[in-house]
Amino acid sequence: MRTTEQSSRYDHLEKMSTREILTAINAEDRTVPVAVARAMDKIEALVDGIVERMRRGGRVFYLGAGTSGRLGIVDASEIPPTYGVHDKFIGLIAGGDRAIRNAVEAAEDKREGGWADMQPFQPTVDDVVIGIAASGTTPYVIGAVEIAREKGMLTGCITCNEGSPLAAATEIPIVVVVGPEFVTGSTRMKAGTAQKLVLNMISTSVMIRLGHVRGSKMVDMQLTNHKLVDRGTRMIMEETGIDDYDYARKLLLEYGQVRAAVTAYQNEKKDA
Repeated sequence: MRTTEQSSRYDHLEKMSTREILTAINAEDRTVPVAVARAMDKIEALVDGIVERMRRGGRVFYLGAGTSGRLGIVDASEIPPTYGVHDKFIGLIAGGDRAIRNAVEAAEDKREGGWADMQPFQPTVDDVVIGIAASGTTPYVIGAVEIAREKGMLTGCITCNEGSPLAAATEIPIVVVVGPEFVTGSTRMKAGTAQKLVLNMISTSVMIRLGHVRGSKMVDMQLTNHKLVDRGTRMIMEETGIDDYDYARKLLLEYGQVRAAVTAYQNEKKDA
């Protein structure tokens, strides 16, 4: 039996008090980062492979079904506002956009579905395909990874079971074994948390390596709301030594980006 399908370490959950339930879930969740750390070598290898290919113009495709697919879409959708990078991380889910909110019957069982969903994006050999599946058995994901690897793309996966077909199909399998779920088989819990942690590590590391962070700051973030304008203004003040908030804000809005505003200010001072 797959680890993710094994019976919970707990029983009679319905008899637990609220505090007992919460304490047990929290205890299980604390084991997840430890499991992720065991997969660090593979995560590092995949990040380095992505960076190499993105420098050649490549992209990352996340493919998954259900919770796994939604997690990939969340990670991909947060790259443009956070780092100002568009169309480099693409999240696809079995069943299409409707499946983000609703279950689409049998969509994950279509082995050709994942590769078909990639075709509008015209995948190239410089792209990276990452299959996300807690079970490691999702046909939608496995089929896409197998074809992508045959065509020379770099392939990776994030799964939570040892010896899965998905891991066998990929060049760089990231296997994070978190053990049985608190509610038996509910892989949106520890398995989902593990997948989210790994996705955060991959995309954040790639963006840092590609120069979209200076110091610890998101210098290419999009100014999509008042909070981010305020954050960007303070970043400019810290980077340049400007002590006039309104002037720093004016620079930010004029150049539309922290990096561009700082560079323009520094060049102006240099030429003065």
